[in-house]
Amino acid sequence: MSGEKIAVLMGGRSLEREISLMSGERVCSALSDLGYKVVPLDLTPALVQTLRSERPDAAYIALHGKFGEDGAIQELLEFLGIPYTGPGVMSSALAWDKPLAKRLFAAEEIPTPPWVTLTADAFKQMGAASALDLVPERVGAFPLAVKPSRQGSGLGLARVESAEELAEALLAALGYDDSAMIEKWVDGCVLAVSVFDAEDGPRVLPPVEIVAKGGIFDFGAMYTAGQTDYFAPARLDASVMREVTRIAASVHTLLECRDVSRVDMVVDADGTPWVLECNTSPGMTELSLLPMAAAADGMSLTDVTDRLVRAALARG
Repeated sequence: MSGEKIAVLMGGRSLEREISLMSGERVCSALSDLGYKVVPLDLTPALVQTLRSERPDAAYIALHGKFGEDGAIQELLEFLGIPYTGPGVMSSALAWDKPLAKRLFAAEEIPTPPWVTLTADAFKQMGAASALDLVPERVGAFPLAVKPSRQGSGLGLARVESAEELAEALLAALGYDDSAMIEKWVDGCVLAVSVFDAEDGPRVLPPVEIVAKGGIFDFGAMYTAGQTDYFAPARLDASVMREVTRIAASVHTLLECRDVSRVDMVVDADGTPWVLECNTSPGMTELSLLPMAAAADGMSLTDVTDRLVRAALARG
């Protein structure tokens, strides 16, 4: 039995609050079974006072979306001197900002679909709407993906089939963030590739193949039972599997992630993997992808939570 006190941070005020609460509840149960003293905490104005009075040995971040994945909670915990699970401030902030992360991918020749980014200010103050006809020239032919620049769980994601649909999709995406990204839509095998830290470098778990019955892996497809089929490990040729594994490890290293990350990709018809984004606080619900990957590697949810907490405690 371990006995260390672990604060499990969950809920918060992001649009992924309910998913975070489900993740947090499963994490609390797993840590309790392992013998840790668990302190479940929502993000409220009393959080700092509670953390200072409870003085946990470490914090498990089960937050998703804004405040949990953008570096904010990580920076606060460092200020309070509390070690925590998952990537640090810089890694979290970089991965959360999809266009910024994609600039890093492109600079390091990690394949990522062409994209452009447009802010709400560019539309309101600079007349960007008058240049939407340039999008196919800059990004590629339709279909295109439109998504908020900083958001998770497929919120605000749309597949745009024609120029007539573009403005409306951008407006919807800007309802979730003050910046939106237009990206070339890549048809193919959708993958979630989880990565753990290991003593000899990144350890890539079996990729999870995602087949959304509605054709798009958005929030509903992620969290509605029966809307998506999963295959772990993914049904990939050996050579493609090796390349997917290499790229996932490269992304984890490039963003200086620690403990864990999840790299989302699409493998096109030619067998080329394209990186869409990196997630630094993967979900732990019954429908989440990290636990699926871990199970395919012979690890239980309890194993995963213990691994992450031990890594945080070692930094204390």
